[in-house]
Amino acid sequence: MTELAGKVAFITGAGDGMGRAHALLMAERGADIAIIDLRGEFAEETGRLVRAAGRKAFVAEVDMADIAAVQQSVSDATSALGPIDILVNNAGYGQRKLIEEITEEDFDRMYDVHVRGSFFCAQAVIPAMKEKRYGKIVNISSMWGMNGAPVASHYCSAKTALLGFTKAWAHELAPWNIHVNAVAPGGVRSGGPMKLDDNDVLRAKEAKVPLKRYCQPIEMAYAVAFLASPQADFITGQVLSPNGGEVIVGY
Repeated sequence: MTELAGKVAFITGAGDGMGRAHALLMAERGADIAIIDLRGEFAEETGRLVRAAGRKAFVAEVDMADIAAVQQSVSDATSALGPIDILVNNAGYGQRKLIEEITEEDFDRMYDVHVRGSFFCAQAVIPAMKEKRYGKIVNISSMWGMNGAPVASHYCSAKTALLGFTKAWAHELAPWNIHVNAVAPGGVRSGGPMKLDDNDVLRAKEAKVPLKRYCQPIEMAYAVAFLASPQADFITGQVLSPNGGEVIVGY
C-alpha cells in the first residue's frame, strides 16, 4: 500500500509503543517520518527502522512541555523533509493517582504534555497545511477521556481536552481541507498497562473486555493510518475508539 507516498508525517512520542507503530506503518505506506520523543535513543531507533523501510526520517529529542523546542522541531523537520502533511499528537504521560494524591506538579505535567504540547504542535504545523489546502491531524485521546475512570482524573480530563480540540479544530480548519480526528484507545499492550500492571493484573483486566484481550500497538496504528489516508477524506471531527468493546458509545 502506498497511499501515503509523498507525504510527511510528524509523530510525537514516536520512540516506542504506539508511536513507533504509527511511524513504521506510515513509512511502510510511503510517508517520510519526523520522529519526536523525549528519549533520544528511542527516537533514533525508530528513525533507523524507518530508514530501513526505505523512507526518510528526521529525529528530534523534545520534551513536549517545552513549547519553544516543539516549535523548533516543526521548523527543523520541515527543512529536512518538506512541509508536514500529517500530524499525530501521540506523546503522552501516564500516572495513576487519586484526587488527594495529585500534586500541582503532577497536574501541570499532565496538562503540559497532553494539552499544551498538542495545541502548540498543531499551531506550528497548521500554517503550511493551510497554504497547501491539505492536512490530516490525528489526536490520540483515550477511552478514559470518553468515560472516565476511578483513578487518574488529571489524565482523564487531559485526554478529554484532546477530544475538544478535535471537534473545534475540525470546524475551524475545514475551509482549508484540513481533517481533524481523534483515536481513543482502549487497552494497548504497550506503555502504561505494561509498565504499571503485573501480568496477573493485566490478564484480569483483559478478561473484562468483550474481546478478552488488549490490542497490539499495530492495531491502533491501523486506525491512525486510516484517518491519515485519502480513504478518510470525508471524515472530520470524529472519534474512533478501538477498545475491544470495553466502552460502547453512540447510536
